[in-house]
Amino acid sequence: MTSFYQRLEVPTLINAAGPLTRLGGCRLAPEVLAAMAEASASFVHIDQLQSAAGEVIAAITGAEAGYVTNGAAAGLMLATAACVAGLDVAAMDRLPDTTGLRNEIVVQRGHRNSYDHAIRAVGITFVEAGYLGYPGAGGTQPWQVEAAITERTAAIACPILNTPGTLPLPVVVEIAHRHGLPVIVDAAAELPPRSNLQRFINEGADLVVFSGGKSIGGPQSSGILAGCADLIASVALQHQDMDVRLQTWNRRDLVSSGAIAGIPHQGFGRMAKVGREEIAGLITALEIYAAGSDEADFARWSGYLDPIASALAGLPDISVARTDSTRTRKPLPLLTIDLGESYAFDAAYTVLNQLLQGAPAIALAESAAEDNRLIVNPHGLTDSEAMQIATALTTAIRNQPRST
Repeated sequence: MTSFYQRLEVPTLINAAGPLTRLGGCRLAPEVLAAMAEASASFVHIDQLQSAAGEVIAAITGAEAGYVTNGAAAGLMLATAACVAGLDVAAMDRLPDTTGLRNEIVVQRGHRNSYDHAIRAVGITFVEAGYLGYPGAGGTQPWQVEAAITERTAAIACPILNTPGTLPLPVVVEIAHRHGLPVIVDAAAELPPRSNLQRFINEGADLVVFSGGKSIGGPQSSGILAGCADLIASVALQHQDMDVRLQTWNRRDLVSSGAIAGIPHQGFGRMAKVGREEIAGLITALEIYAAGSDEADFARWSGYLDPIASALAGLPDISVARTDSTRTRKPLPLLTIDLGESYAFDAAYTVLNQLLQGAPAIALAESAAEDNRLIVNPHGLTDSEAMQIATALTTAIRNQPRST
C-alpha cells in the first residue's frame, strides 16, 4: 500500500538532529494520536475546552492559569498582546497598531534572537539594555534594565539563553515587579529537565512559553502558555473566535460585571488559532511527559548512541565524546564527532550532505559543523534507526579524503 508521503513523493528521513520544527518535531505516542482522533469526532465550545486544558497546565506548572497555543512562537505573540492590551477590548481591537499604548518591551541585548519576531509582531519596540562581549565589554547591570523602563514599558522579555553576562531571571523579575511590570519567559526548548515546567514560574515569571512539539511529545503545532490568571484571560479573549452574540456568549458575565466593555471580535490571535485536536494531543502528551522520568529518558537515549559510538571507534583522526547529564543544564545525551586536522576544513558539511542524500536520508544536528564537528541527537531515534546511522555515518567519514 502506498503511504501518504509516497503518494506526495516526499521522502522520509531518519531524524538524528532533534525535535526540530523543520524536520517535523517529534514522534507522537499512540495515546496522543488516539486522543486527537477522538477529539476530532465531536464538537465542543473551544473556549470551554481551553479553560479545562488550562487547568491541567496550571496544575502541572504551578501557574495560576494555562493556555494551549499554536506553537511556542504563537505563545510569545499572545503573551505580548496580553501585556500590551490587558483587558481593554478597544486596545485589543487595534493591535498591532500600538499608538498611544504601552508599546515597549525591555530586553537585555544579549537576549535578542531571531525568535523575537513573534514578540515584535504585536507592534512593540524593543528597548535593549546592557552590552555584548562579556566580560571585556561588560554584560548587563541591573541599573541598565531599570534605566530602560519608561511609562511606555509593557513588559520585560527574558528568554532562557545561556548568554554570558546577562542577568538571571530572578534578578529581572525583582526589577520588573518593583515597577509593576510582567516578565515574559521564552522557555520553548528548555525541556528536559521536567523540573523546568515549574522552575520559571517559581522564579517569578508572569508568562512562560514552552514548545508542545519537542520534548513534551505533543503535536508540532502546539505550545503551552502558563502564568498569571489575568494575563491568560486577556490571551483567551484575543485568541478565540468571537463571532458570537452577547446574549448567548459563554462569558457574557465578563461584560455584565464590568470586567470588559464588550465582546472583542476576531482578536489579534485569530491568526494563531488552535484546533480541538491539537488541544487534546498536547494535554495528553503533557500528562504523559509529566509522569515520566528524566533518568529513564536519558538511559533510553544513551542506548541509541551505543552502536553508533562503537561503529566509529577506530576511525582515524576523529574523537568521539558523549555528553554527561551531570555536566549540562539539559539532561540529553549527545554524541559529538570531532573530525581531526587531516580532514578538509568543511568535511563535516560534506558528511552532512552525503547523509541527507542517502537512502534512507539521515539528518544530523548541524550546530557545530562550522567547527568540523558532527552531532548525533538521539531524541527521535529508534533502535533500528540507530543501527542504520552507525553504518551510514561510519561509511561517510571513512570515505572522506584526508591529507597525509
